[in-house]
Amino acid sequence: MTHVDFDRNALAWRIATRSQGGNCVQVARTDNLIAVRNSRRPDAEIILYTQPEFEAFLDGAKKGEFDDLLD
Repeated sequence: MTHVDFDRNALAWRIATRSQGGNCVQVARTDNLIAVRNSRRPDAEIILYTQPEFEAFLDGAKKGEFDDLLD
């Protein structure tokens, strides 16, 4: 595993406008990685994805590949 050093508080965290400021996933770019965290626990673990990994997830989400996970 590669160690990535960055200041989590310096990242430009974004949330989906549809969340209306509620509990949600936040995303930010750091170097050539995409950081993901839980808005309710901003100091907890951050998951890092490469751009191709994140693009693949977004593509699948747009195509409805994860719709069966919703109630």
